[in-house]
Amino acid sequence: MEDEQEPQPRMQGRVLLLTICAAGIGGTFQFGYNLSIINAPTLHIQEFINETWRVRTGQPLPRHLVLLVWSLIVSLYPLGGLFGALLAGPLAVMLGRKKSLLVNNIFVVAAATLFGFSRRAGSFEMVILGRLLIGVSAGVSMSVQPMYLGESAPKELRGAVAMTPAIFTALGIVMGQVVGLREVLGDPWAWPLLLASCLVPGVLQLASLPLLPESPRYLLIDCGDTEACLAALQRLRGTADVAQELSELDEERAACRGQRARRPWELLQDRGLRRQVTSLAVLGGALELCGNDSVYAVASSVFRGAGVPDAEVQYAVVGTGSCELLAACVSCVLIERVGRRVLLIAGYSLMTCWGSIFTVALCLQSSVPWMPYLAMSCIFAFILSFGIGPAGVTGILATELFDQKSRPAAYMVCGVLMWILLFLVGLGFPFIMEGLSHFFYVPFLGVCVCGAIYTAFFLPETKGKSFLEISEELDRLKEADFLKQNQGPDWSGPEVILSTEL
Repeated sequence: MEDEQEPQPRMQGRVLLLTICAAGIGGTFQFGYNLSIINAPTLHIQEFINETWRVRTGQPLPRHLVLLVWSLIVSLYPLGGLFGALLAGPLAVMLGRKKSLLVNNIFVVAAATLFGFSRRAGSFEMVILGRLLIGVSAGVSMSVQPMYLGESAPKELRGAVAMTPAIFTALGIVMGQVVGLREVLGDPWAWPLLLASCLVPGVLQLASLPLLPESPRYLLIDCGDTEACLAALQRLRGTADVAQELSELDEERAACRGQRARRPWELLQDRGLRRQVTSLAVLGGALELCGNDSVYAVASSVFRGAGVPDAEVQYAVVGTGSCELLAACVSCVLIERVGRRVLLIAGYSLMTCWGSIFTVALCLQSSVPWMPYLAMSCIFAFILSFGIGPAGVTGILATELFDQKSRPAAYMVCGVLMWILLFLVGLGFPFIMEGLSHFFYVPFLGVCVCGAIYTAFFLPETKGKSFLEISEELDRLKEADFLKQNQGPDWSGPEVILSTEL
């Protein structure tokens, strides 16, 4: 009997693992990959812009205009992500989670084609349009992939499975850094191939994801297809005995019966969802404003200050991405043991600690010989702390805090907020650096402190709970908040006289 049951966990692990990999390789992996590969060919693309203009007009393009075009290429990525986030909700509702990820690869193929032929066509405009399209793809996948995986995982593994988008993001960052090395595709002639290499993950997803099941919750609650839901559950769990989970899904469907998919503005108007929307906005905003991108931005200069030769800095930068990947893997193991709140509080608290030390080290690096080494150590420690807590856990919130009919809209709200803040941070960080110098990280410290405090006092723990149990707990918290707001303070002063005598 034991021998018959032994293959079932392996089957569950195999199908679930394949689903995670197929969704991730063309999902958040693409986000991290395309975020990092643009750094290596910076000078080569700027030279291409200048040379293209010289061929067209006979005169070189002024330096400030070259930088303007380059800034446009970089900033169109988050702008495309914003469009993609707005597109993700309707796609997930109309096509389903799996088909949305597959259709999303249209943008990847188009962008890779533009990148690959841009140099031969002598058109930097093709690079600009390609970055916009690959940004749209990233915006869709960043919202749909965690939704798909969170709805497909069993509740005892949901946290670990929902952490995998962060792992694939970090893996994409590392792979982008490695592929961009001079020894691989970092040569001046190879930058079109480097940018077009985003086609490889897209093709892998198109080849593998159609063979895997759709989200069981989408099939039952949104489509009303019980047979397809049962088949998907049996494949994902590796057993025919899914009666208990199917019963829980039926209860969830009953709770959503008669409702339609919510729109983003309806979430903002619903007083009953105020706690969930606030948590999503505060912690989603803290994720982008905690300063992790800023630490990556100054890493190279800090490494040079610590004595790392210019030729070796690129390898040290790969180490920063590897730290985030390692931390995300550790968090994936810990999340179902210690819970979401503990990881978030610990992550933001450690980031506050390392950010403070980093600021002191920057201020004293010219007077104390070993301070540059301390600053370099703080960069790695900070990235590890970010990867253990906020990097992955924040992405679970929209999956766990909202029901099936509100979840796509919640991911739209979260995605729009994330991409707007990513754009603003990229736009404003050079001015922060210029204005605050060594104290540039102080504003981000305040965000880390607020993230830890909000998590400690307002975010409920969702570890090991079904979506229905989470919804019931949020309803209880909502009722408690309502009673607090409507209960007047007890009067402890003198007795109120209701009538007076003349």
